[in-house]
Amino acid sequence: MNTDPRRLVEVHPCPMSTCRAPAGPPCRTSAGKVALKYHTARFQLVPSLRSELHITTPAVRHPGSLWTALPAVQAGATSVPMEVRPGYARVSTRTQEIRSQVDALEACGVRRLFQERISSRVRERPEMKTALAAAREYLSLGVKVTLVVHEMKRLGPGALELLKVAEELRDAEIELEFLTGPLQGRHDPAGHGAALFAFFAAMAESERDYIRDKTLEGQETARAKGKAIGGVKVSDEDMLATALRLRDEEHFSLREIAARVVIRTGSKRGRHPAPATVMRMLREHDEKTATAP
Repeated sequence: MNTDPRRLVEVHPCPMSTCRAPAGPPCRTSAGKVALKYHTARFQLVPSLRSELHITTPAVRHPGSLWTALPAVQAGATSVPMEVRPGYARVSTRTQEIRSQVDALEACGVRRLFQERISSRVRERPEMKTALAAAREYLSLGVKVTLVVHEMKRLGPGALELLKVAEELRDAEIELEFLTGPLQGRHDPAGHGAALFAFFAAMAESERDYIRDKTLEGQETARAKGKAIGGVKVSDEDMLATALRLRDEEHFSLREIAARVVIRTGSKRGRHPAPATVMRMLREHDEKTATAP
């Protein structure tokens, strides 16, 4: 049965004396514009919507534009919600073939396809972003949307990337379908497919813990071998002496000191240090001086 709130509300004329919109078009304001929300007296005529506080006018009705009369919606009409199935295909390099993904997507009914050749390490994927924007546009028209992908790894190489996409789909109430792989099938984030999105979240948390643990282990191993942790030191005795003089005698700020001293070694040679670097250098000097016998 059609449960689109817009259609359910617009079956009824608006009883508000300042509106009196007939069955078919949305509510209108006293200025003759399409209202941003349906009037409460109107949507409460629908039993399933009586507990709602407000029902917004969908984008397809162009809220804020000039109100015009529209054909009435048939009260007894029931229909299966229309579904749009955009597809997404991706390969990492220009030498990889993408045709097999495209053929599989088109064979299962995908008519609007977004494809790109971009590394999985790139966080911003233009075609994926466009695909999600198109899906949201279809949703605003009251259409059911399912994003179709050949297999899970095309969405992202790791759990963190998968979770990011999954959260966007869940927030927008867009279904996800994999054509192959261990998770083959349709997944509704608001229904039985919610387990998949919870699985992505658990994978992401596990991956974050693994990366953090391996980073800490690497740092401990480096310290045990006498290696310094962090960036390459850019300060030297001459820079410290100049910074001390500018601070103690000239009373310059950290930003002013940083603009007057120059790095003499390493890949940043000839550049000015950041104020934070100057602050750290002076603080270390002050701490050593304070603890010296």
